[in-house]
Amino acid sequence: MHADLKTVALVTGASRGIGRSIAMQLAQRGVRVAIHYRGNRPAAEECLGALAGSGHALFAADLSQPAAAPLLWQQVVERLGAIDILINNAGLYLDHSPLKAGYDAWTAAWQQTLSTNLVAPANLSLLAAQSMASRKTARAEPFGRGRIVNISSRGAFRGEPDAPAYGASKAGLNALSQSLAKALAPNGIYVYCVAPGWVETEMATSHLQGPDGPSILAQHPLGRVNQTDEVAHAAVYCALDAPAAMTGCVIDVNGASYLRT
Repeated sequence: MHADLKTVALVTGASRGIGRSIAMQLAQRGVRVAIHYRGNRPAAEECLGALAGSGHALFAADLSQPAAAPLLWQQVVERLGAIDILINNAGLYLDHSPLKAGYDAWTAAWQQTLSTNLVAPANLSLLAAQSMASRKTARAEPFGRGRIVNISSRGAFRGEPDAPAYGASKAGLNALSQSLAKALAPNGIYVYCVAPGWVETEMATSHLQGPDGPSILAQHPLGRVNQTDEVAHAAVYCALDAPAAMTGCVIDVNGASYLRT
């Protein structure tokens, strides 16, 4: 589907990495993009300037705060109009090994990670579901009334020994996606999940270039980790092209570094 200029997508965590690539590819398909960022405005402005087309806009919000989601949603609607696509990409990875972390660091890591990686997507998905369901008419199939795409991780399946809250948050995001898919399908709202492995992003650089880099690379039969545009391609496919029958799916994009049964 090539979107018309009325199609609006909210992409969280869009100033860098996977989110930036998703925003770029959506804009190339004719979508107007609401670029969410938490605090790095220069990176967000650089992303905005690189987008194809016009009608895009920046929105700052700390989504770890419960009040942020409805305010962000309202600001996007007021500026760009009704949101057709929600892509929950913003995420946080904090090291907190269970054999090394102190109790305060452990509890802080869990609170910060879950609030950003799971509760914020849940809150935005609620707003998306109710807004999309209230529309009197659906768009031409297979698009339906709206789409939600959640960016998960292979860590939801293989475990994250040094960041268990991250693995748990992504497993929860998968379950959230599937629950929403069942609840929203009768209203023509489709929910998809993309689960990358290691991706060459700024967030992953310290790990890939650190002492664990060779062992991380050895997990990948391709001889390299994933690129952001590869993950973005899968997410944009879900946002615009995937058939309704795929609602509830979790798509692995990990270069065969982890194969689940």
